[in-house]
Amino acid sequence: MKRTLVKFRNSKFRRFIRRHEKYAPILFFIGGFIFDSLTLGRIDRMYDLVVLTSHMTLLTITLYLFNLADDGKWKNTFLERYEEYFPLVIQFFFGGLSSAYVIYFSRSVSLSKTAAFFIILVLLLLANEFLKKRISNKNLQFGTYYFISFIFFVFMIPVIIKEMDTSIFIASGIVSTVLTLTLILTIYISSPTTRAEVQLGKLFGIIAAIYICINTLYYFRMIPPVPLALAEGMVAHNITKQNSNYIVTYEADAWYIFWRTHKVKFYHHVNEKVYVYSSIFAPTDLNKEVSHRWSYYNPEEEIWEVTDEMSYEITGGRDEGYRGFTYKENIISGKWRVDVVTKEESLLLGVIEFEIISEAPKKPPKLVTKKF
Repeated sequence: MKRTLVKFRNSKFRRFIRRHEKYAPILFFIGGFIFDSLTLGRIDRMYDLVVLTSHMTLLTITLYLFNLADDGKWKNTFLERYEEYFPLVIQFFFGGLSSAYVIYFSRSVSLSKTAAFFIILVLLLLANEFLKKRISNKNLQFGTYYFISFIFFVFMIPVIIKEMDTSIFIASGIVSTVLTLTLILTIYISSPTTRAEVQLGKLFGIIAAIYICINTLYYFRMIPPVPLALAEGMVAHNITKQNSNYIVTYEADAWYIFWRTHKVKFYHHVNEKVYVYSSIFAPTDLNKEVSHRWSYYNPEEEIWEVTDEMSYEITGGRDEGYRGFTYKENIISGKWRVDVVTKEESLLLGVIEFEIISEAPKKPPKLVTKKF
């Protein structure tokens, strides 16, 4: 063991870290992001669960080690040789978990009001680059940890217990709050330097503010309902079901419109039905009822008016998402949107927007038929 430690101290890796110490945090941050981007898939996959749980567990342990290092707690132990790397390890796990959340939420977020929470996650991901010089700020350190912990349990608890509703979200917040406060108090009791630097009232106020902020975003439906995610959504001219497949006929958009499958302008014929297809990813064995909420934009009142809401139940486990569709007859011209929401909580999974045009197009539409 001693020979290994001596070899490490004289290694090229350590000399490289020392030489480029200024850039080490961003390298570890990028490393955590790339690692998750290349390896994470389904949130209910065993590998993903192990990676995220390991990240969260090791982050918690490293925070404890880092905060007690200033007190000489690890002096004359093998951990003393690695104390200088604790901030980098914290940076790696902050970056890894933040990037995982961005990856998972990006699959669920719609470019509407839930995008606000997605932007917060992206900002957290980018802000992690600048934590190195401020990582010793314990208020910032524990505040970031609490936010990451909260979202971790919002992900994990529904996956584990196969249930998802408002009470589960509240329970996730309580679990993360209790565990974060336990970590803070454990470090506070064990570390004289922490007691000298931290005002518990101020720190608890920061924790309370984050708790209120996240719950406020949830109350106003501004947090995507992960682990549910809208895998596919489009407006179509015809949908039929053959055995276990859905045959969808739609007008595809231009190749460079990579963020949307269907064309927004829907040329509608008299007595033609307008279909909306969606596939929703859900973890294995998680059952949930979702709705297609059809809304028409009233140009005179300048408001969206809900005209219909049709529901269907999903059962998780299919990689491509659980499929379903709804349709309308006797639809009028104008701007339309279909919100894909959870029926019970009205949490938004995504928005499918289109415009009904009741006239013949200048060129015949190029219809595509695809099997889902």
